[in-house]
Amino acid sequence: MTAPATLGFVLRLAGPFQAYGGPSAFNDRDTRAHPSRSALIGLFAAAEGRPRETALHPFTTGPLNGLSYHQLSFTIRVDAPGHRYTDFHTTGASRPRHQQLHTAGGGRRTEGKETHISRRTYLTDAAFTVAVTGPAALIGHITHTLEHPHWAPYLGRRNCIPDEPLLLTGPSTNPVHHLLHHTPLTPPHPPPPDTITLPVTFWWDTPPTTRTAETQQEAIDDPTDFTPHHRTWNLRPQWRTTEPLPTTLYAGPHPLTALIAYTQQETPCTT
Repeated sequence: MTAPATLGFVLRLAGPFQAYGGPSAFNDRDTRAHPSRSALIGLFAAAEGRPRETALHPFTTGPLNGLSYHQLSFTIRVDAPGHRYTDFHTTGASRPRHQQLHTAGGGRRTEGKETHISRRTYLTDAAFTVAVTGPAALIGHITHTLEHPHWAPYLGRRNCIPDEPLLLTGPSTNPVHHLLHHTPLTPPHPPPPDTITLPVTFWWDTPPTTRTAETQQEAIDDPTDFTPHHRTWNLRPQWRTTEPLPTTLYAGPHPLTALIAYTQQETPCTT
């Protein structure tokens, strides 16, 4: 059987706040330093309007029949790593008893007396540019749903609204090439004067072909079930490299103009 044709697109994740799971437990909600595989797949499933219980099921009709989000591959360019910010949350104290939070014993917290306290960590002012690769039919479907989302996209948590533009390219044959040579770069500071290249961190789903990986590690973020109270993930490898990108990619102090011009290219690079 002939393997399905592969295409991809480029996505930009930036905004005042982002949060990507991590080793969180109970009242302490941490974040990873870059977008997780789980968060990216969840973003696409939400744009399609899939409920959590069926978000990861394979497609069953039309040209998407048999395809699934598990067939996607991600390459993440860290334009701006951002800064960690921890927010102190309190919930529940002013609600009536029947709306109070559940306890471990199955009941509810006491009205007006018990407050649920949590600390939630975010990335602030971070920017990531992501090359998404997968079967051509699935890539075309995802780009359409991102342009016409059923549920508004968010960056890990619902209060994390993405900047525009979110989708930088339509389907192309080599989105990783875009990250390395064409997609505008939005670092937190301008490149130093008289420099030709700028070192930029990349995270890869698959072993990189550009250079030897500096770090190979494992992440528990490959989702197998998004059902509330039954969320599970698989362990998967990831690789990190530092790529010398040309400073000509720098989008300037007001990057929106360069980003919009890039999205409006009639014939974006595909090689």
